[in-house]
Amino acid sequence: MTTLVDARDIGCTYDNGSSPIVALESATCQVKPGDRIALVGQSGSGKSTLLQLLGGLETPTKGEIAWPALGDRDDLRPMKVGFVFQMQSLLAPLSVVENVELPLLLAQTNRGQARKTAYEELERIGLRHLADKLPEELSGGQAQRVAFARVMATRPQLILADEPTGQLDHPTAHHLFEVLFEALAGSDTALVVATHDRKVAERFDTLWTMKQGRLEANAS
Repeated sequence: MTTLVDARDIGCTYDNGSSPIVALESATCQVKPGDRIALVGQSGSGKSTLLQLLGGLETPTKGEIAWPALGDRDDLRPMKVGFVFQMQSLLAPLSVVENVELPLLLAQTNRGQARKTAYEELERIGLRHLADKLPEELSGGQAQRVAFARVMATRPQLILADEPTGQLDHPTAHHLFEVLFEALAGSDTALVVATHDRKVAERFDTLWTMKQGRLEANAS
């Protein structure tokens, strides 16, 4: 089984002039097809930075990271790695279906096929009836489900989600992951979710723990 992400002692430090900011001290880990990983730790422990490094949004200032099954860093988007963020990430001027089809259009997918796939993903998450709505007309839970549909539409090999239920109540968060796990059932798509919610983390097969900028050994 070819590894999706292989990170070796990666770290990230930002130059803030007088005093550097260490966002991530050290992490060694691998992500493989089909993995279901919860990344837990206190705020400021480095969870978001690690996700950004795993997805190629940031470059480590130490260590090495590679994507053996995905190619070079420039090859990761828009089709191979998908991100879901904690805060609202839908584009306000676009309708729900236009938001979902957007990454497909950026990948040069035929417009008709992109729209068809977008509707299919909205149907899968039970929001087909909201296809023509604008993001401002959605609840927080609905918006996050649409964000996942947008990612799923590209059939990525890796999904990274940063506190996707941080703004949601527990019943809504529970329902969101019920929908997500059902959508991913039988798929080789790997899922890594950063969360501070232990009830969410317990639903995953693997637990990674961040402490003071370091990823603990249970990630190896």
